[in-house]
This record gives sequence, C-alpha cells and structure tokens, in this order.
Amino acid sequence: MLLVQPVILVTDESCQSWYSNFQNNDITSLRWHVSFTSPSSDCMKTWNVLTTEILKKHSVTSLPLNYRWASEGAVVICFTSGTCGRPKGVTLTHAALIVQSLAKLTIVGYDEDDVYLHTVPLCHIGGLSSAMAMLMVGGCHVIIPKFEPKSALEAIEQHRVTSLITVPAMMADFLSLIRQKENWKGKDTVKKILNGGGSLSIELIKDATLFFPRAKLLTAYGMSETCSSLTFMTLHDPRMETSSQHIKTIAETKHTSVHQTQGFCVGKPAPHVELKICTDGSSHVGRILTRGPHVMLGYWGQIPAVASDSTNEIWLDTGDIGSIDKNGNLWLTGRANGKIKSGGENIYPEEVEAILLQHPGIIGIVIVGIPDARLTEMAIACIRLTENWLWSDTSFIHSAENGRLVLSTEILLRYCREKNITGFKIPKMFILWEKPFPLTTTGKIKRDQVRREVMSHLQSLHSNL
Repeated sequence: MLLVQPVILVTDESCQSWYSNFQNNDITSLRWHVSFTSPSSDCMKTWNVLTTEILKKHSVTSLPLNYRWASEGAVVICFTSGTCGRPKGVTLTHAALIVQSLAKLTIVGYDEDDVYLHTVPLCHIGGLSSAMAMLMVGGCHVIIPKFEPKSALEAIEQHRVTSLITVPAMMADFLSLIRQKENWKGKDTVKKILNGGGSLSIELIKDATLFFPRAKLLTAYGMSETCSSLTFMTLHDPRMETSSQHIKTIAETKHTSVHQTQGFCVGKPAPHVELKICTDGSSHVGRILTRGPHVMLGYWGQIPAVASDSTNEIWLDTGDIGSIDKNGNLWLTGRANGKIKSGGENIYPEEVEAILLQHPGIIGIVIVGIPDARLTEMAIACIRLTENWLWSDTSFIHSAENGRLVLSTEILLRYCREKNITGFKIPKMFILWEKPFPLTTTGKIKRDQVRREVMSHLQSLHSNL
C-alpha cells in the first residue's frame, strides 16, 4: 500500500519565475499553499481560494486570512513533565520560540558547523527549542529513536557529534560508560554541552570537563511555561580557562557564597527575559516572577498562571522560590509547591540537595517529606553513592575499607553542620537508594514516586519490628 502524505507548499517573491507556470494539479497531494508575498498576489489569491475550499469541505468556520505575521499567535502546545502532578498543556507563541532559539545561538554558540545529537525528545520544550536553534543556524541533526546512554555514545563517536543537551541523570550515565572505554573518541569532537533539568554536582562537573575536555559546559534554568531557559551559566569554557584549579573554583562558587543558605546559582537572565522577586518585605527571598516575549499564552483550557505586583503589572509566577544577588545572578531555592512543612518551618528540598551534592561520596540525592505526627512532615534524604564508596550505619569516621571510602548517617549529619545548614533543614533520616531514581521522559525526578517508595519501605521496617 502506498501512503501519500498531504503536501504544504511555501513560496515567496523568489518563486515567481517558476510558480507562474505551476498548476495545483501538478502535485496530486498538494493540500496547502502558504505565500509570503503581498496579500494581493496571485499566489495569495490561490492560497485563499484553496483554503476556503478546504474549510467548506470540512465544515470549518473561515478565519481571517492574515498568515504573514503571527508572532503573537500560538505555534505549539507543549506539555509539562508532570513531576508533581498531571502534565499541563503550555501554549507557546512564535515569538517565544524565536527569542529562545536566538538566546541559545548567542549564549551556547551553536553554528552551521555543529552536529547536534537529539538526546531529549522533541515533545519536551528543551529538546524542541534547541532543535529550532540548530535549524535556524543550519546545523546537522542526529536523531536517535530513544535516549539510551550506550546508543547515544555510539552516535557521538560515529557521527562526530559536536553539541548536545543533558540532564544530571544523563550526564552521570554518560560518564559511567565512558570510564569503561579504552578509547573515547568523543573527547575530540564534543564542543558544546547544555545541561538542564537540575544542578550538576561538583563531581559531575569535574568529570565532565575531564571526559569532554574541548566542550563548553553550561547549565540552564527554565520551564515549559517560559519556552525553556530563563537563565544560563557557564560552568567551564576551555577557550577561556586553562587552570584545573579554576574549574574547581567555578564549581564551588556555583553552590557556595553568601547565598549558600538560600539556594544555588543558576546564572543570569537570557536576552529579552525580565526577572523579579516577589517578597513579603521581610526577606530578599521570594517567588520568582518573569515577563517578556518568552512567556506562554496560558495553559491549554485553563486560566494563565500570572501574578500582579504592587503596580498591577502582569508577570508569570514560575512557582519557584529564589533571590537575585547584586551581580544580577538568580539563586534558586526550590519549588513553592514542593516545600516540606516540618515543625512549623519551610524546607525546600532542592536547597539542601544542592549542598549535599558537594560531598564526593554522593552522586545523587532526593529529599522528600513524609507524614509525621509530631513535625507534620519529616525530611528524609535518599542517597545514591559514588562508585567505590560504601554505606555503613556503624561507621563514624572517614575511613577506607578494601580501598573504598565509607559514608554513614553520622558523617552526613556532621557534613551538614560543617556546611552551616540550618538545623531544621537537616534531614532526619538518610536512606541508601541502590537503584536509579525514577525519572520522567525529560530526566526529572518523580518525587511523588520516591515519596511513595520511601513510605512503603518505612512501613515494612516497622511491621518487621
């Protein structure tokens, strides 16, 4: 069976020399014709007639035929990850997608010589916006059916990939497999890596610069509602830095400063992006608001999530908590709806996770709150260990056992105090998590699932006592 897909023909002034001799029935599958010439041209008249016939055939009400400029019109409905609930359809404009793509071209530095590997699905705004950026600049696309670390690394080596995007879980998987390779060819070709979906730990940053020595490594903070990235931060640029000690300084600065107790740095806003913090007046930490051409039209079928400040200006409420320092850097504390209410105090898991990720023995961490009769909620940290580390609830010192370092609850409690984490924010319990954390298709942690598994685990422990 031969399947013929409907064809859309797009023409502009340069097509007039041949289109005048062109007939619609020359291509039997032609269904739509879009012209970027003036509305009075023969091409546009043909398009108008064709569109009218299609609308009548399918009993669709005719719409104003202004197709040349649609910057404020909807271009795509992109669904959120649904890490804390049901995914929502985000309606984005042409302008938002263009502004975001141009920001990536400017900051990441995509160019026509790039070979871009699609590690993130195109249904996700991060993958879609980066793909659009590469289309705008005329780069080469390498598309794999599904992200799998092994096949992705093979594609990097086979096609001499120069650019890709990751989330922390992807980067950890990449590095784990690369360590097993005798000859890693990607170290000579990969030049641009953009990380999103969470902060990279210091250990991941160090290893990434080791195994991707020619790559500019950046991290971005954003969401579907803002057409991907709101801010960017360069973690390492081999063209600018030659000192490995400076790489270490960048990584540590990312998590430590006078803002240490109020989150981690995610960089400066992208061009055309406005950010502000809405506070109650008693603190410089508050809800992160944004406005600009990057903001969504609204959720599909719902009222837009907006907030008004004292001047009645309309801003998008990101749902995140953070602050902006004197240098214009945004510091992210956590999700407003993800906070843990413990003993009357608010704990933002991402804030504590970012600090604990600095420990060399921790490769991954998720902090969740479970119901507690006394505290309302109790913060519990689920820990994934770095390779060659052991977990022991009886070890109280940083010791070596059969060539492997040991981590324990007591060591982590001491580490929290050394990092000046406020007492009520320190997890009440540390649990060793021996399998990969459950992730969405875009690599974000499914906190609700982690919470359910922790509660099930604790219930089984109590039942066995």
